[in-house]
Amino acid sequence: MRVIVTRPHGDAETWVLALAQLGIDALALPLIEIRALSDFCGIAAAWQAWSRCDAVMFVSAAAVDHFFALRPQAVDTSAIGDGPRLWAPGPGTVAALLRHGVAAQRIDAPAPDGGQFDSEALWQQVAGQVPDGGQVMVVRGAAHDVPWTPEPLVSVGGMSDAQGQGRDWLAQQLVAAGAQLRFAVAYWRAPPEPLALQQAMADHAAGPNDVWLFTSAQAIGNLRLCLPSQDWSHARAMTTHPRIAAAARAAGFGVVWESRPALVDIAASIKSLQ
Repeated sequence: MRVIVTRPHGDAETWVLALAQLGIDALALPLIEIRALSDFCGIAAAWQAWSRCDAVMFVSAAAVDHFFALRPQAVDTSAIGDGPRLWAPGPGTVAALLRHGVAAQRIDAPAPDGGQFDSEALWQQVAGQVPDGGQVMVVRGAAHDVPWTPEPLVSVGGMSDAQGQGRDWLAQQLVAAGAQLRFAVAYWRAPPEPLALQQAMADHAAGPNDVWLFTSAQAIGNLRLCLPSQDWSHARAMTTHPRIAAAARAAGFGVVWESRPALVDIAASIKSLQ
């Protein structure tokens, strides 16, 4: 049995190596490409608003990396008590913040040994942290290379692709709690080239004995986009969230399992199938 890791390039290779160290044969087949924006003005404007925010939420490690790549030298994120709280939905995002010099005491995230790494688990940690009328910035990706336009503080009902995709549930909780939201797009996500994906699957003989590992519903959507006529009824998928599992079933995967999202838990789940 082989595990097909569908995370973006770089992450996928890292996971393959980690799984190999745990005795699991794995293959990197990225289904999401993370790309830099062609217009950096939006990130620059977001850094200008940094000091006015009570909290900044990063949706992923990629959001951290692309956002901090343009950090002004005058902004010090290593100070413990100066500036907004920084929110992260999981350990990968926490590690990225630490890698960029953020003080650990400023980071809020679900417990590493918790059952889930997502917006719901993060909200349990930060609910009540932002005062009524306080500002929260959400740094995330978009589905396209969006041009920057000045964005006012918005409520949930006015979200557009220019403000990014996903995390709407958390945004709704914040608005209900009286917070003002600001969105910053730090990167954009693209599907792989269909012909390149088809060739990669042929080169590596991806077949029904493999287990597809999905940590993002968008990866499943990109797979369907690139291979619209593929029959997945004999394929197996391991997912890390109920919403991702639902997407895998909707795509037609014959067998779908769910696992806790930590790599060690995923490895244990995979080994239980052998």
